[in-house]
Amino acid sequence: MISLRMKMQRGKQMKVKKGCVGVKVGLANANANDDLIQDYSEFQTFSIPISYLYNPLFQRLLDKASDIFGYQSSGPLMLPCSVEDFLRLQWRIQNANY
Repeated sequence: MISLRMKMQRGKQMKVKKGCVGVKVGLANANANDDLIQDYSEFQTFSIPISYLYNPLFQRLLDKASDIFGYQSSGPLMLPCSVEDFLRLQWRIQNANY
């Protein structure tokens, strides 16, 4: 199966296919005061099918994202998980193994 992973150079907009949504996946670093540093360069960008948004496993990740990042009005969704965990979640959704 073709990977949905899309690499993006800094400063360029991501083009997303019809029926998909762009997401940025990664973990933010914490400084000495445990405040989140929004270092977006450490995030990787993916294009996922909109149907993922209705999946219970993915919805848990969206709930976590809203707790950490709040709600955004533009740009890709920010997802607080490692790329490895996101790829594992993506595999589980694609194979309906949850």
